[in-house]
Order: sequence, then structure tokens, then C-alpha cells
Amino acid sequence: MKWKLPVRLVQQLRYLYESNTTLGYRFRYALLAFDILTILFIVVTSFMPRTSLLETVDVVFGLAILTDFSARMMISRARWREFLHPTTWADVASIISFLAPVVGEGVGFLRILRTLRLLRTYHLLSQLRADSRFFKRNEDVIFAVANLAVFIFLMTGIVYETQHYGNPQITNYADALYFTVTALTTTGFGDITLPSTLGRLISVAIMIFGVTLFFN
Repeated sequence: MKWKLPVRLVQQLRYLYESNTTLGYRFRYALLAFDILTILFIVVTSFMPRTSLLETVDVVFGLAILTDFSARMMISRARWREFLHPTTWADVASIISFLAPVVGEGVGFLRILRTLRLLRTYHLLSQLRADSRFFKRNEDVIFAVANLAVFIFLMTGIVYETQHYGNPQITNYADALYFTVTALTTTGFGDITLPSTLGRLISVAIMIFGVTLFFN
């Protein structure tokens, strides 16, 4: 009797996360919308001073991501393999980051790794093909744009989180995004630079991996 509730719960979660039903598809689309909302929240709040209200919202996001993470681990048929996946660690880092008001602000920079969560929404491709003729006709282009957007946002987050405390040229995400795009396109206007050794290595990584994306 004591195992009936967990088994029933796992079955219900698998129905939402894996079933080819209208409810299942809607649930997974809602998760995609939540991922996008999370990223928008990170970007927008980078322009705002930290307040107790924002820290409370951080905790709410963290608890929601923790709930999603726990559900995925519960229904996984290969938990160890799932746990060793890089995007799983990105989720863990993101949870810790959003709960920073509880565990300490020192890990706040890890919230940029939530971007990697978008890569796990690609299992929706088959349903998107069925639901949208536009997506089906332009899948390669949309996929390439999505990869580029994920890369730009991730590198922008790295630039911002490693530079905004000590580099007066990087004060918000807009500055970090501007530098990332100029480095990615090798335009290099020079009005914003990352002077430290770490900054130079980040600049090199943006250019090298950016070129790789364009070739793919």
C-alpha cells in the first residue's frame, strides 16, 4: 500500500511529460514558455537594483525550477545517466542561484546557466512540425537561429557576471550584449573591452565558438 501513491504520482508525471496527448503537449509548451519567461526575468532584473521583492521572486522561480527538476528525476528511467547530463547540472546550478537569498549571494552568477535549459526543449520538435507548417518549412533556419540565440545569451551572461563588479564599461546586460555581438562578429569597435586575462580568454572563446556556430 505504501508504494501506491509514488507509483501513481510517477504515472501522472509521465503522462504530462511524455504522453502524446493534448494535455501533455500543452504542458510541455507551458514549460517552454516558463523557460523563456525565466530568461526574460534574468535580463530585465539586471537593470534593476536588488530589493527584497526581487529576492522573493527569485525564490519563487527557484522553487518552480526545483519542482520541475524533481519531477524529471522522478520519472527518469536512467537517473544516473540523466544526473550526469550537462543540462542537469545547469538546472542544479540554476536552482542554487535562484535560491541565493537563502544560501548566499555568492553563487548568484550561476543563474546564467538556466539558458542551457532551452536546449532540452528540442524534444518538442516533432510536435512543432505537426502544429506549424511554417516551422516545418523553416526548421533548419529556426534551429540555427535558436542555437545562435542561446550562445549569445549564454556568453552575454558570462561577460556580465564576470565583469560588472570590476569593469566600469559593463554595467548592465545591454553593455554585455553589445560587447558579445561586436566580439562575435569580429567588428571590435574597442569602446568596450575586457582588460583582464580572464576577459581576454572570454573574448577569444566568443570569437572561436561563434565562428564554429556560423560554419555549422
